[in-house]
Amino acid sequence: MPFAEHARLNPDKVATVMANSGETMTYGELDARSTRLGRGLLEAGLKRGDVVAIFLENNIRYHEVFWAAARTGMYACPVNRFLTAEEAGYIVNDSGAKALITSTALGDVAAELRRDIPNCRIRLAMNGAVDGYESYESFVAAGSDRPIPDGPRGDFMTYSSGTTGQPKGIKRAEGGLPFSEHTPAAERMRALYGFDEETIYLSPAPLYHTAPIGFTTNVHSFGGQAVIMERFDALKALELIQTRKVTHSQWVPTMFVRMLKLEAAARAEFDLSSHKVAIHAAAPCPAEVKRQMIDWWGPIIHEYYGGTELNGMTYISSQEWLTHPGSVGRATLGTPHICDETGAELPTGAAGIIYFERDRMPFEYHNAPEKTEAARHPQHPLWTKLGDIGYLDDEGYLYLTDRESFMIISGGVNIYPQEIEDCIVMHPDVADVAVFGVPNAEFGEEVKAVVQVKDGATADDALAQNILDYAADRLAHYKAPRSVDFIDAMPRQETGKLFKRLLKDKYWADHQTRIL
Repeated sequence: MPFAEHARLNPDKVATVMANSGETMTYGELDARSTRLGRGLLEAGLKRGDVVAIFLENNIRYHEVFWAAARTGMYACPVNRFLTAEEAGYIVNDSGAKALITSTALGDVAAELRRDIPNCRIRLAMNGAVDGYESYESFVAAGSDRPIPDGPRGDFMTYSSGTTGQPKGIKRAEGGLPFSEHTPAAERMRALYGFDEETIYLSPAPLYHTAPIGFTTNVHSFGGQAVIMERFDALKALELIQTRKVTHSQWVPTMFVRMLKLEAAARAEFDLSSHKVAIHAAAPCPAEVKRQMIDWWGPIIHEYYGGTELNGMTYISSQEWLTHPGSVGRATLGTPHICDETGAELPTGAAGIIYFERDRMPFEYHNAPEKTEAARHPQHPLWTKLGDIGYLDDEGYLYLTDRESFMIISGGVNIYPQEIEDCIVMHPDVADVAVFGVPNAEFGEEVKAVVQVKDGATADDALAQNILDYAADRLAHYKAPRSVDFIDAMPRQETGKLFKRLLKDKYWADHQTRIL
């Protein structure tokens, strides 16, 4: 049953609730407001296929903007709320957005941003005045409540995080279905995770990221309730599972790590019995972290691997993972192929570039045909890659080893940082870690670890040596870091993605070799 039908049958049911403020929006309100906004955008001259940029914090109005775009056949373009005006301006301009919606919470950046987006005619700000923007509330109130005829639904146009360069706009080929029908993504979520009208879904991550906005809007498609955390907090998340009777949730591995490092007594305070499905993705999860989460929460942990591009996807349950530890599962979308740098397929168990085969090209990078082409296999144009390295076992289970661009080559040996990071993050005094290659005159690169220590730990030479010894005891000698540096806070998005380039740049600044 589509979102609008749930609004007709259960208008007073809560669709979205904000975790800290308790502010709610019912299905009836969400339907009416998204209709008025959609009508207003159409009356202002926007049309199907146009782009609406969403530059918001986690806000009760976020979903009505998405649903307005979806029901009018437009692209909703979420913009990372932590970007500078220059960075956000790049996305608004590159996407060709005809409208930008923001709030007073981002007012200073939004006011600066407006000078850089001359072609974005409609600029709306909610919750108060922002210089250069119209009132969002007045714009919505002025829109007609006349139903918008069913037509091809809109989609996301999400930009990659830009961890290795300028972000890329991703336009998918799965759009175009009637608004009144479920998307293939929604049907996959129902089949894998049991989403239905009784689902109470906890979203601890920022809505500008593809998975949180995608999962929460699919919860609406099935008539469930989305509980949105304004910001992630480990204790608050556990409290919400108890008080909101959460049934489903989605996490990134850094959130698991933070919850596991809470005091045992604090973790034991909460009744988590309503919690039936906990999904994780977005970044590789250290095997020991996942094992501890299954021990704590039970076999409710589900993992998928895939990208916004929807070129392929894998899935694995807790039960499967316990017999295939470290795997991200078997393909549920597309056929995986593991290839070397020339495109030749590699045998089972050999690590290489992961390609997925589909029966059509599933995406394109907006305004970047050369990047779209670079994602294709050199001999098979319908095989595409996201830039990850991994291997398949003889049962078809996929294992990730690292990102293509993060590989360290030391003395001619390929070293994948993920394995080293998975080891070091389990050190009791480590809160977060990044591993990468730094210049070495003899070997080309050597392994460096940059560590954010746990609260209460002292970042000194003694701890650095202790971490080095800890890694050396658990890793092959050529993988073990040669040195440890400390950092106050890791440059990591709330989605779990690490801006490793920002760490690496200072070590390579005076060298000719360009490492991204």
